[in-house]
Amino acid sequence: MNDSGPVNQLDQLNIETPEQVDLLLPVAGIGSRFIAILVDTALQVIAELVLVLIFVLFVSAAQRERLGDVTDTAGKWLVAAMFLFHFLLYWGYFGLFEGFWNGQTPGKRLFKIRVIKDSGRQITLFEALARNLIRVVDMIPPPLYFVGVVSMLCNRQQKRLGDFVAGTIVIHEKTSEQPLLGNNSRTITAALYQQPKVEFVPRAGAFQPPADAVARLNSEDLNLIESFLARALDLDPTTRAIIASRIAAAMFVKMNVPLSPEVVPERALEAISYAMRSQAKV
Repeated sequence: MNDSGPVNQLDQLNIETPEQVDLLLPVAGIGSRFIAILVDTALQVIAELVLVLIFVLFVSAAQRERLGDVTDTAGKWLVAAMFLFHFLLYWGYFGLFEGFWNGQTPGKRLFKIRVIKDSGRQITLFEALARNLIRVVDMIPPPLYFVGVVSMLCNRQQKRLGDFVAGTIVIHEKTSEQPLLGNNSRTITAALYQQPKVEFVPRAGAFQPPADAVARLNSEDLNLIESFLARALDLDPTTRAIIASRIAAAMFVKMNVPLSPEVVPERALEAISYAMRSQAKV
């Protein structure tokens, strides 16, 4: 897919946010993903060659020095370490990078693509590992990825089998839109991935909502406001303004307060959130 050209509607992921605004994300196709995996594979090969070189140098030095049993023991540990490194490099490279590096490997970052969940949220380590454990099937016959390519050609979202298993999708990165949604996992590992709660303090001269008006709002309204505020900086300015205006209009109607043209919707939402937190109405 050419980032500079128009994007086919069939190659887009349509995510409807809680604010009823659709976000269209360009899905990464076979071409960009293939080039990215070539880079990652090259890095893996380089790492393997460096490891082999270290082993050869060690053996060569041991033969020259004639270190005897001590060298034999160290050599066995080195061989074991090589097998462990190879295992981690083959099975952990993609999963660990995607799990801890915001859905990207070095190859994906170079070509500005990333893995996200179907919902638009950032993937967790478990999801990254799950999608890459199936890579061994997608690679059949190795290293051609024939099964994975066939799977991608058979669905509009360009998913390989690993993506179906983990509920993920690969998209072209847009800095102004990442991450799309904060992680909201309720699993036992939620603390590993949840973003810290942001305290929104109203700015000087901002809209100050009346206490009786704020009392008309409930916890669902607060969650909606803070969900938007938590990711406002990650949205492009146009989408951000539209969402802020829609939420502010709905809140002002519920508070039975007129929304004057002088009020900046996003600043008003910050003030409402702060007022609700101050009243402990959560």
